[in-house]
Amino acid sequence: MYETIGLWVAAILTLAVFSFLYKENPLYRFAEHVVVGSSLGYTIVITYQRVLYPRLVEPVFLHGESLVLIVPAMLGLLYVTRFFPRIAWLSRYPMAFLLGMGMGMAFPYDMQAYILRQIQATLIPLYTPGAPWYNTLGAVVIVLGTLAGLIYFFFSKPHKGPFFGFGSKVGIWIIMIGFGATFGFTVMGRISLLIGRVQFLLSDWLGLLH
Repeated sequence: MYETIGLWVAAILTLAVFSFLYKENPLYRFAEHVVVGSSLGYTIVITYQRVLYPRLVEPVFLHGESLVLIVPAMLGLLYVTRFFPRIAWLSRYPMAFLLGMGMGMAFPYDMQAYILRQIQATLIPLYTPGAPWYNTLGAVVIVLGTLAGLIYFFFSKPHKGPFFGFGSKVGIWIIMIGFGATFGFTVMGRISLLIGRVQFLLSDWLGLLH
């Protein structure tokens, strides 16, 4: 019985979201609010069970240990001051701390993932004895494409002449190909989600597909 009710609820909410393809309507807004509300409630419960209770409530209030954790707890409570206009400025302190910590922690990982890995992928042998010809062609394309992209963003010299002029034009094409591949990958991901929902409606709900 519970599985049947869950199946009908999921199908109705799916159709409610698809109704936005016609125009925005109360049914779509209801489904949107259900998704946002359930996601927020789930996040609050998971945050309490996996973060607040084991890392704050249990060590501080139950065992009386790690009293220094009260400091970040009070800093986190300052977020609540956003609801009170007179003391809303206090919420800037935890926001500044969170942004600074996030940037400091993310910077080395981003350097490793987006810059150093790109340099490492470019510093490859152009020719390997015994390797297929397309390996050499791919290595040449990677190196020349990276150099062309860097030339396009080199604004200290005018993009004229056989090197900077031609290199910047090739760089534009390389950048557009990269953007196109990223956009195509995003569209494919969204299409796969659509196919999954359509299969759910036709197979699990209506039983038309077996």
